[in-house]
Amino acid sequence: MPAVREQTASRPPLSTRPPGRSTAAARRRPSTAVGRGIWPYVLIAPAVLGTLYLLVYPLVRAVVISLQDFGLRQLIVGDARFVGFRNYETLLGDDRFWEVVRRTFLFMAVNVVLIMVLSTLVALMVERLGRFGRTAVLSALVLTWAMPVIAATTVFQWLFHSEFGIVNAVLTDLGFESFHRYPWFAHGPAAFAIVVVLVVWQSVPFAAITLYSALTTVPTELYESARLDGASGPRIFRSITLPIVRPIFLLVLSLEVIWTFKAFVQIWVMTNGGPGDATTILPVYAVQTALSSQRYDLGSAASMVTVVLMSGVLVLYFRQMFRQEDELA
Repeated sequence: MPAVREQTASRPPLSTRPPGRSTAAARRRPSTAVGRGIWPYVLIAPAVLGTLYLLVYPLVRAVVISLQDFGLRQLIVGDARFVGFRNYETLLGDDRFWEVVRRTFLFMAVNVVLIMVLSTLVALMVERLGRFGRTAVLSALVLTWAMPVIAATTVFQWLFHSEFGIVNAVLTDLGFESFHRYPWFAHGPAAFAIVVVLVVWQSVPFAAITLYSALTTVPTELYESARLDGASGPRIFRSITLPIVRPIFLLVLSLEVIWTFKAFVQIWVMTNGGPGDATTILPVYAVQTALSSQRYDLGSAASMVTVVLMSGVLVLYFRQMFRQEDELA
């Protein structure tokens, strides 16, 4: 009996799993966890690398060139030397540069105000149309938005052509004889106005469609209650519609500020910044400086100043937006 007890006590405990399986599983867990932790980064690596190459590298390269003496010779040979902030001192000491800055902010303000007012009115109109009218207007907006910038700019050039333009022909037929062969692009205010009309025409479709999509989220019960209380249309818009769609409205506003501030293609194709400097804004000024006198360093410095000014405008705007959101909360 004692021998039997000793043998029984010395037996190992029974296990439902084969020996060594728990050890192998424990060994595999760390590698599996490491693989799961690395795999998401592997998936997003191409997008991150592409962003770094297409966005960050050009920005860093422009900053470096703006701190160098970089002309045509340095572009070919590559022996550029650092000069510190001398290019920025030259740029900020140029009276023409500050005139271009003032014109840029005027151009941005006029465009943004017109775009937001017109797109809001168009969105409100589309909301009140029937199915057929809504489909027709939205289709026209999408087609306008889809038109390439170069094609639209070329069309506007032909519309305002001094000899063959349809605008001069229509105005002359209406009795305005002074517009017979009127050279629109030879007069600064006229050329500036045409560029503004082109930018607004191209920007309103996106803003209007976005604001219309935001208007569809406003509950109709609020409108019905306000009308029963005798509220007018402007009062309903101020008290009900605008507070609800304010986040989308502010988002569209910030995007339009960015797009109009950096408008380049329309002006460069249509007027090259002329006549004189009537349509020259900061992006056009940077390209003119880099190409006319082969001063790529000054052109890069102007581009960096443009980025800083645009960032400053957006920072002030977002601070005001967040402050309003805190007050509403």
